[in-house]
Amino acid sequence: MLNNKKKQFYMFKNYIKTAARNLWRNKVFSFINIAGLSIGLACCMLIFLYTKDEVSFDKFHTQKNNIYRIVVTRTKPDGSVDKTTATGMMPGPRFKLSIPGIQDFVRVQKKSFNVKLSKEVFDQDALYVDPNFFSVFTFPLIEGNPKTVLTGKRSIVLSERVAEKYFGKTDALGKVLELNTGDEFEPFIVTGVAKNAPVNSSIQIGMLVPIKVEQEHWDNDEWVNFFLNTFVVLKPGTDTSAVEAKFDKVFNSEAALQLQELANDLGFKDKVKFKLQPLLNMHLSTDFPARNGLTDASNPVYSYILTGIALFILLIACINFINLTVAHSLKRAKEIGIRKVVGSVRRQLVIQFLSESFVLSFIAFVFAAVMVQLVLPFFNSVAGKALSFSYLFDAKLVAGYIILFIVAGVLAGFYPALVLSRFNPMQTLYGRFKTGGKNYLSKALVVLQFTLATSLIISTTIIYSQFNYLTNFDLGYNDKNVAVINTGQVFKDKMDDFRNELLKYPGIQNVTADQGGRQETIAHVNGEQEIGFNFRYVDENYFPLFQIPMAEGRNFSRSYPSDTSSSVVVNEAFVKEAGWKQPIGKQVDFFYQHKKYNVIGVIKDYHYASLSEKTGPQLFTTNPRYSFRSAFIKINPGEISGALQYIEKVFKNKFPLQPYQYDFADEQNTAQYNSEAKWKQIVTFGAILTIFISCIGLFGLATLSAERRKKEIGIRKVLGASVQGIVAKLSNDFLKLVLLSAVIAVPGAWWAMQKWLENYPYRIAIN
Repeated sequence: MLNNKKKQFYMFKNYIKTAARNLWRNKVFSFINIAGLSIGLACCMLIFLYTKDEVSFDKFHTQKNNIYRIVVTRTKPDGSVDKTTATGMMPGPRFKLSIPGIQDFVRVQKKSFNVKLSKEVFDQDALYVDPNFFSVFTFPLIEGNPKTVLTGKRSIVLSERVAEKYFGKTDALGKVLELNTGDEFEPFIVTGVAKNAPVNSSIQIGMLVPIKVEQEHWDNDEWVNFFLNTFVVLKPGTDTSAVEAKFDKVFNSEAALQLQELANDLGFKDKVKFKLQPLLNMHLSTDFPARNGLTDASNPVYSYILTGIALFILLIACINFINLTVAHSLKRAKEIGIRKVVGSVRRQLVIQFLSESFVLSFIAFVFAAVMVQLVLPFFNSVAGKALSFSYLFDAKLVAGYIILFIVAGVLAGFYPALVLSRFNPMQTLYGRFKTGGKNYLSKALVVLQFTLATSLIISTTIIYSQFNYLTNFDLGYNDKNVAVINTGQVFKDKMDDFRNELLKYPGIQNVTADQGGRQETIAHVNGEQEIGFNFRYVDENYFPLFQIPMAEGRNFSRSYPSDTSSSVVVNEAFVKEAGWKQPIGKQVDFFYQHKKYNVIGVIKDYHYASLSEKTGPQLFTTNPRYSFRSAFIKINPGEISGALQYIEKVFKNKFPLQPYQYDFADEQNTAQYNSEAKWKQIVTFGAILTIFISCIGLFGLATLSAERRKKEIGIRKVLGASVQGIVAKLSNDFLKLVLLSAVIAVPGAWWAMQKWLENYPYRIAIN
């Protein structure tokens, strides 16, 4: 028994030695195989990291399986359905009071504050939350009592990062920050410091403020008003469908009077239903994307695409290994023959070649780990992640790597081992053997390689073209050299004063403003016809600054005082939706304000939103009852640096309590296509790797073909064939394989890209 174990040990040791000797002796062959496998394995490791991060969102919460977010569906009279992740103030407390299955609730609302420390003013993102926030969610505190940190009327909790931003350390307990909760700054005491939220958390903590501060200024009791997140904790074992059914009963009972008033005053006829969305489903939800202060949801299709690319690359690397090993086997034919003559059986030869495969795979794994470490910063920037190499080392992933190692070793070495161990010893010793007839399998594998590579090349080309199309599309207005500044809430007189001061600088062409953000509303036209549109409060300089042309009528003008009280300008899409042939003079009835406006002008349609959505109806007003929040400053080319310095000086003088920040309109527009830019990089990178590894595979097949046809090539040369003729003869077979790959790849790639392009109302045509 002991002798058998010793024999097995020495045999295994001999296999490893032989494998190492062969790899060292054939350095080029080894390098190509190791490089291909390393790249494939590194891609798989990166995708493991990405996928692990995606599926692990919010799993660190202790009550994760019992926490749900309340979401809303609104079915309109025409049958269309709007879905939102937001509720109002009422559902949380009312549902908890009326439904026994609900154990607790917490509301989370995004808010931005101006924060004053000493004489400096900062812009700070925050969340309004209920006092029990830390009882529902598992965010550890460094300082403070989780049960009481948010119970004080003027208490705040900071994250480590924000505490260090303001105080240079996390020991911030008892420190004071001033927040502008209304028209003036009020002191708030830091009652707790929380650890920075994990990167895989849908809720990112910066500053937490008690929601009662918001209720002091606006205690909203409307059911049909959607602006914050409401989370509920269900008692273990509670039936979610039963809870949702009770939602309907409570809502229809308690909101009945409000719904009737909305129907009478606003014509509101939507059917509202409240539903539950599990906390763990939020991040990968496409039906209810995370908004209202939470991180954006991720489309799982991206994970599928990345996984597909990684598997393609690994598969191609294994195909290369097979082709190169079989090609290389011709040089080892006599070695195999001698081994068989001296007594080696087929099983031993299979084990030997599999051992070589595993040795090579192990070396490839080591290099793959080094590649991942080097490439990870680039991958993080492209994928929008903050992944760490240490993520690779948990029990599940390590088990995954072991499985991947075994699969890669077997996949890459099994077929060559079977082929090589089948050689007839007499034929190999006398050089009278064949390596698989016409090599149909090798050729099929090359066709598969180039089919995948061609598909990725086509996809890359189309994604590039669509991205360039979007970023160079004529938006219908001029956004070049336009600085955008957040002024906070400013009314017309103060904005005019700011504008006049800015225009004293010769490098500034024009200044205008709007209400900031995006606002949608409804009104009546043609009597009772309801129309929804994008609403924008502007001044008379808005259209001239952005060079938006008038299609009919005129722009707002200070020469017509009535423009500020009873006039609007609409776009062509509004006119089309309203069905007007002569729009000038038509009325738009803001029935819920008991106010009617006259149309004085129609502008050409321009793309006020991303090109991922079609341009819809839009309406503009200069009514001073609204306020401005964003200023747009047109700067002469070549004078941007000096103009920005002057703008900052004027801004700090006019708005001393508002943080100064600027951006450029064209950069904001380009940023809308960050997702397309990201996938352009990823698919391009995948295509380059696939092409590179596929070419190595072609090299393997060429080597095999040249080895097999060595005598034929010699005879042809003796008979007068030229080098060019022989190269053409050998290349013909490979060109046929590549052309066949293209024929197979084109229909599939065309169909996949056509489906992808359907997401864009403005898209290229695939020619």
